[in-house]
Amino acid sequence: MEFPTALRERRVQRRLSQLDLALRAGTTQRHVSFMETGRSEPGRAMVVRLAESLELPLRERNELLLTAGYAPAYPDRPLQAPELAAVREALDAVLTGHLPYPALVVDRHGNLVAANPAFALLTEGAADELLAEPLNVYRLALHPRGLAARIANLPAWGRHVLLGLERAARQDPGGGLAELAAELAPFVPADGGSEGTLGFAVPLRLRTPRGELRLITTVTTFATATEVALAELRLEAFLPADRATAELLSTN
Repeated sequence: MEFPTALRERRVQRRLSQLDLALRAGTTQRHVSFMETGRSEPGRAMVVRLAESLELPLRERNELLLTAGYAPAYPDRPLQAPELAAVREALDAVLTGHLPYPALVVDRHGNLVAANPAFALLTEGAADELLAEPLNVYRLALHPRGLAARIANLPAWGRHVLLGLERAARQDPGGGLAELAAELAPFVPADGGSEGTLGFAVPLRLRTPRGELRLITTVTTFATATEVALAELRLEAFLPADRATAELLSTN
């Protein structure tokens, strides 16, 4: 794909006018128009500024630079690269420190990267094919042969997860999340009302041999990352929504 087409497609995907993008990037609507028609060839700094203004994921920023004929600006090394050893150690420390509650790290596709031992709470009884690598946590959560069979408030919680997946798909169109959302949508009951909400969050009401657990989730991203792999990670941590859940998890 050539740069003019790539720029226009990304601007339209984010529902920005040429003027909106121009104001964000510190240029003129005329210049944006010329770049989208190929009448003007932007410098490397302008392409970086456009990518930042479009709030593209780092992977897409590199791709936009390549279409304009420039080298990528952001390293794209695997998480196992020696240079990212400190990152792996930090993630391990966070996962361990969250015990006895479940915590996990996923990549841009929703595939499991790492988890603490309490993650086993979420995989109990799941079909073997859902636990095979790469283990996709969204599929595990919403598939009838996965976690969904044990969720007491599946309509509300499933809808919450699906909406988050669809939002992530809009932010990262190339990550395959839109296709995954379409695959999982039929598994979420249509009635996704407010049943069982806490007023400030939708809890996961999970049936287990220990009793019903009520969990809320937090999501952490590396917002200032300049490494592609690191920027695409999401750390999802589960916390007890009530004292009974905290006691059950602390004693098992």
